[in-house]
Amino acid sequence: MTGSLTIGTLAKQAAVNVETIRFYQRRRLLDEPDKPPGGIRRYTQTHARRIRFIKEAQKLGFGLDEVADLLALEDGRHCREVEEIAGHKLAVVRERMTQLSKIEKLLVVLVGRCHGNSGKVRCPLIASLESATA
Repeated sequence: MTGSLTIGTLAKQAAVNVETIRFYQRRRLLDEPDKPPGGIRRYTQTHARRIRFIKEAQKLGFGLDEVADLLALEDGRHCREVEEIAGHKLAVVRERMTQLSKIEKLLVVLVGRCHGNSGKVRCPLIASLESATA
C-alpha cells in the first residue's frame, strides 16, 4: 500500500507528536516505511489506525510491552490469548482499586482529624505519616 502521509501529518491525524511516532518505531510497535532515495517516508492510514490502537490500549492501562503482545495477536484469530492478557490486566486493575479504596478511607480519616484540629496541636496527618515511618 502506497503511503501518502508525512510523519507530521500522521502525527496530527493520530493526535500524537512526531516524537511519539519515532518512539513507537524504536519500540517496534510501528513499522518505519522505507525512505525512497532523495525522498521522505510516507505513512498510510494503517499506521494511523495502529497508533490509535496503541493509545486506546494505554487508556485501558496496558503498558507498551502488553500492547506489543496485543498487536502480535491482532489478526483476530487469537481471541483466547487476548482474553488471557485482558483478564490478567483486569485482575491487576481490581487489586489496584482495592488498594486505592483503602487509601481513600485512611485519607478521609486523616483529613477529618486535620479539619477538627484547627492548628491547636501538631497536624495529625503529619504525625501519622511520621509514626508510620518510625
